[in-house]
Amino acid sequence: MENRLKGLKKIMDDTTFSDLQFTDQHRKKVREKIDETGGDVQLAVMQLLVVEKTGYDLMQFLQGRGIRKFEDNEGGLYALLHQLERDGYLQSSWNEAGVKYYQLNEKGKKLAGKMEKQTKSKRISLKAIVEG
Repeated sequence: MENRLKGLKKIMDDTTFSDLQFTDQHRKKVREKIDETGGDVQLAVMQLLVVEKTGYDLMQFLQGRGIRKFEDNEGGLYALLHQLERDGYLQSSWNEAGVKYYQLNEKGKKLAGKMEKQTKSKRISLKAIVEG
């Protein structure tokens, strides 16, 4: 690191961050927030599957939304799809060419609606805290 940046870091440590206490409780909350983003990814998947899509199509749409979670791990997306299917939220079908399509069923649409409401209320709460 350049000397001038080292000096800036020291000044910020001494002033800006001097009262900052990062406890185990804070670390736990950060981890929980990171885990919550998984829910955001699941919600995005479910929103996209209102209309029938292949796993490949879904990956393209997720990347279009800026979601890069599955970029180097396509298997993670298929694991999520299979879990949603096992839990009864998706229906799937194969076409003549052997391509599998996924789509939300009614139970999945209800869950997606619930998740959208929860996400919206979290954002409103966070906004109130930030602006409060």
